[in-house]
Amino acid sequence: MSSLGEESMNDLINMKLAIIGGGNIGQAIAKGLVASKKFSAQQIIITRRKVHLLEPLAQQGFQIQTNNRTAVNNADILIITVQPQQLKSILQEIHSEIHPEKHLIISVVSGVNSQEIINLLGIKVPVVRAMPTIAITVLESMTCIASDDAGQECLERTKMIFDAVGKTMIIDEEQMIPATALCACGIAFFLRAMRAASQGGIEIGFHSYEALPMAAQTARGAASLLLSFGNHPEMEIDKVTTPEGCTISGLNEMEHQGFSSAMIKGIITSSEKAAKLYRKNDAKE
Repeated sequence: MSSLGEESMNDLINMKLAIIGGGNIGQAIAKGLVASKKFSAQQIIITRRKVHLLEPLAQQGFQIQTNNRTAVNNADILIITVQPQQLKSILQEIHSEIHPEKHLIISVVSGVNSQEIINLLGIKVPVVRAMPTIAITVLESMTCIASDDAGQECLERTKMIFDAVGKTMIIDEEQMIPATALCACGIAFFLRAMRAASQGGIEIGFHSYEALPMAAQTARGAASLLLSFGNHPEMEIDKVTTPEGCTISGLNEMEHQGFSSAMIKGIITSSEKAAKLYRKNDAKE
């Protein structure tokens, strides 16, 4: 007898997904889902006004189109990946095609809670928020999932989708804006840190084509240590810092220059900005 999880995944395999807004994150989700081998390109519809930009995806078997209403009508799960300032007009466009008994809406829109989406639609429909990272393309996303309204089954269904493309965590919906800053924005912060490390490598004698992969693999190793053993970072740092050694000298210099405080302030600033994105647009109307 198959388990509940297997039955749910089998249900998902037979469903159509519409990604409304085929920009960078929408395309990344589509590519990641197919790369996971849990979904096929044929079951994913991607919409974009400038549909010619999606032509490479059409060649890979994805269904592409400009008509959001048609996409919604032909799908079971809607993944909305538009910018906050575009959300209201998109929901007004598609609301007549949404059927609560059929559709699950997964919103990847920053700063807009599930109840606000329901209010804009004027329809009581399951809405789950998800915040993946761009690393979803390589099946390494950290995706936070939340909903105050959708119910456990819809949360679990959403979790199954994003489990296929990395790690997931179900959190309280009020934590979604901080999660946006720590994860979705955070991947850019870590990329910038790796760029800085590679530039340091060039300063001490490596070519750029040598320094960047060295820095990236070192960062991967550091992350793998924490994920594998669950230790606090300082526990792993202590293993490579010896008295009067070069590692502690480098760490102390970074701290003197504000490394940790800059990262913390950057995350806080991103969180504060994420909280205002949708509100700022809404206030203009």
